[in-house]
Amino acid sequence: MSLLVVGLSHRSAPVSVLERASLNAGAQLKLLQDTVAAEPATEAAVLATCNRIELYADVDKFHAGVAELSTLLAQHSGVGLEELTPYLYVHYEDRAVHHLFSVACGLDSMVVGEGQILGQIKDSLARAQDLHTAGRLLNDLFQQALRVGKRAHSETGIDRAGQSLVTFGLEQLSAGADVQQWARGKRALVIGAGSMSSLAAATLARAGVAEIVVANRTFERAERLARILSEGDDTDVLARAVPMDSVPGELTRADVAVSCTGATGLVLTADAVVASVQGRTGAPALEDAAGADTAVREAAVRETAVREAGETPLPGAGSAADENCPLDLSSVSSVPSGFSVMGEAAVAGMDAATLEQHGAWAAGGTAVDRTREAGRSGPEADTELIGALAATATRVGRIPERRRPEPVVEVPRPEPVLFLLDLAMPRDVDAAVHRLAGVRLVDIESLADASADAPMAADVDMVRRIVADEVTAFGAAQRAAHITPTVVALRSMAADVVAGEIARLEGRLPGLDDKHRAEITQTVKRVVDKLLHAPTVRVKQLAAEPGGAGYADALRTLFDLDQETVASVSRAENSTTEKNRGPA
Repeated sequence: MSLLVVGLSHRSAPVSVLERASLNAGAQLKLLQDTVAAEPATEAAVLATCNRIELYADVDKFHAGVAELSTLLAQHSGVGLEELTPYLYVHYEDRAVHHLFSVACGLDSMVVGEGQILGQIKDSLARAQDLHTAGRLLNDLFQQALRVGKRAHSETGIDRAGQSLVTFGLEQLSAGADVQQWARGKRALVIGAGSMSSLAAATLARAGVAEIVVANRTFERAERLARILSEGDDTDVLARAVPMDSVPGELTRADVAVSCTGATGLVLTADAVVASVQGRTGAPALEDAAGADTAVREAAVRETAVREAGETPLPGAGSAADENCPLDLSSVSSVPSGFSVMGEAAVAGMDAATLEQHGAWAAGGTAVDRTREAGRSGPEADTELIGALAATATRVGRIPERRRPEPVVEVPRPEPVLFLLDLAMPRDVDAAVHRLAGVRLVDIESLADASADAPMAADVDMVRRIVADEVTAFGAAQRAAHITPTVVALRSMAADVVAGEIARLEGRLPGLDDKHRAEITQTVKRVVDKLLHAPTVRVKQLAAEPGGAGYADALRTLFDLDQETVASVSRAENSTTEKNRGPA
């Protein structure tokens, strides 16, 4: 059996695809059950966060496993396989181990070094254990990933390489200002009472907001979170809970709102945000000028420039001024507003014959009678026409472009009166809110853009070395464990041989007393143990090295071990591991 992971994340897929492919708790459980029911897989675990959806499995066939896991992901996410496939990545064996260890250390997170992923990996393992879809391989893998992640955070400064998603989001909201100074005295609305929302509320409380209002569909959970915030020793924030239907009114009072729910639809529509800003300021939250129709703004600027210069605007395509132009103006659909059809934008991509005629016409000459040239074609005709065009360009300069559009004047964006942080996947806040004046929205997509070029610290390199060492150690341990059932079966066979020979000796020497029988038995056992000790120790060492998997087969062949006996030892060990399984 071999480890395989198929998934997609913020590194491989756009946010829109991640949103549609997100799995709720019920879909994750069904995916696990269907995966282990499929032929190639015997174990399965799902790691689903706001930034990634990954399916881990122990499979006996690589290609069949990739096909089956990809199909299952598509089925349970609701995104068609053909659409999903370009965004999927596949890791196998050691590369799969390396990937999960990197994820556990925060190296693959949107914000490098964030530690929340460890809790998500722990939840993923617990879910697979509860459904009994995690066997020995995935139990060992995820337990070790948790240890590697904790080691990275304790032995390096990886936490300095990036912040938690909440902290990073608040930094983006504050536009680079000190978060504590920016947050001090503000009123905050937290929508949702899950782990991410709780973290956001606690972060806002420590940052110094004056009030936190918690809204949740289950009011009791909102009350519990508000009580925890109010009773905290490290803050003096005022916190209270409200039902979800109070969100519109509370949004009117709030300075900053953080939303992270498990809703499948929008929690805050653009209309709701517009209404809240209007209720707060008394003025409508109009669409930001930066998002308005650019063409309209450019046209207004051009008309102003023409009036100031005392010029007459150039005619558009099809006007009387251009009636003698040899071009078919009705077919020139790509001419931007404000460009003369005499300009080079209008003739881009034209053939040589048409260019020659246009050049002559633009220079005040007479267009070539195309009917006379109708019978001519081929390289010679093209050469003559290109030569004529070159001569025209030499005489009059380049084909004139009468006037270019004036630069677009950027309209300053007004200072926001409402700050929104959307940490949900799929999104809670309508993306159209980005275009509203007086509102600053930071969501998963904008966080991805902001962190794409974050600098790598030296601590990241240290963590990478830790991951590489741990992957090597894990691979060695797994390869050594792979041969253990064979070694146990060999020793069991040797013990059976010793027992059989002692029984045969008693038949031949019935008068043997207990003392001598025990001494002979012990002597034979010592001889067998000494003969087997060096080979079994050495074969475990060799099996731990890359390519050592074949030693188990060699042992079975050399000692004629029964495959079913070895398999029964493996099942017994897996059963023991399951019973003695510790907390993740």
